Amino acid sequence: MLPGSSSSSTDINLGDKMLAVLEQWDDASGCHTSNIGKYFALLLFKSGLDTVVFFVCSRKKYTHFPSMCSLSITLADLLLTFLLAAVWLLGAERSFVSPCYLLANASAIYGALPLPMMCLGLLDYCSEETRLRNQTAFCKLLRNVVLTLLVWMYGVIYSFGSVTAEQKELDYLGGKALVCEVEESTLTKVFILGLFTASLFALLPFWSSIPRWVREADKIYEAQEAQKNQRSDLFFTQSAETKSSEENYQENISPRPPMCFSLTLAFLMFWMPYLVMSVACLICGIAVPAYISVNLLWLECFNSLLEGVAFWVKSKSQMPYSNLPENLCSWQVYWHLSKGVGQPQLSAAIFNPSEEETLYSISVCKEIPSKYVISREALP
Repeated sequence: MLPGSSSSSTDINLGDKMLAVLEQWDDASGCHTSNIGKYFALLLFKSGLDTVVFFVCSRKKYTHFPSMCSLSITLADLLLTFLLAAVWLLGAERSFVSPCYLLANASAIYGALPLPMMCLGLLDYCSEETRLRNQTAFCKLLRNVVLTLLVWMYGVIYSFGSVTAEQKELDYLGGKALVCEVEESTLTKVFILGLFTASLFALLPFWSSIPRWVREADKIYEAQEAQKNQRSDLFFTQSAETKSSEENYQENISPRPPMCFSLTLAFLMFWMPYLVMSVACLICGIAVPAYISVNLLWLECFNSLLEGVAFWVKSKSQMPYSNLPENLCSWQVYWHLSKGVGQPQLSAAIFNPSEEETLYSISVCKEIPSKYVISREALP
């Protein structure tokens, strides 16, 4: 669901089905109003927002299925906006299809996408532990292109079998209205409400400690950013000072949050505003068709949830699991918050080792005592 979607108030909510009001006539004044421009503005806003989210937040590594889905939704939004603009400018008499045909089929197609995208996205992360992990980047790219096309083909076939794009004339607000039946995405509503409710229950037991943990996570993040600015891989510190600073740091974050809650907090620090706004729209009864509610914000939120679960599972047996694609949430920061790894300047060195990077040791010169040098292999 998108912020600002209140402009869809021309839709009449009938459960999972809605009636999109295309045109209105006022019996008293004889005034005629066309709402096609409003739907175009709504689609233009959604397309622009998804494009911004794609370039700012989405990973460009299409070896992961959700990344390819993000690209496909962005392109589909642009295409749908262009088609509706053409129909609006040409008029119902000269256009190749009616506005009702576009909106009804678009809502059915987008409404069919969430379930296969969620299932295939989950399988994509599970396949990281199978033989499919050893596939080349080109094979993964080809696989994701084929799967994405199959998902959209499923949506198109579903729309052909379920949509009756017929305009109907109804009495509406003291006049007549030309309406078209569109669909909501029930799965996205259930996902958002369920995730929001589960998040609230997860926060309640640790409510009083959250501000302090967030401040400590910010300190770790600042240490990470400061460490990235340094060019040297050597860390010089006096052993007594190191021990003292580690003890102080351990005291600051004691008691530490459980790993599961810590990663939940990392997720909510980024996605809570989106969840709150989406739930507020649902509570207010704002009618949002599927071609609006199925967007990149929803997809990236689901992708972050999958990555958080994968990070949590792998972190039980490994140092912060960093073979995942780049994400919006600071998983490594909150992993260190939970584990309580010592001095943040030292822990920052292992935040983001790339999958291809080979860990190496740094030779110690005779003039430098070994206790003053920490190699990457020596880090926890």
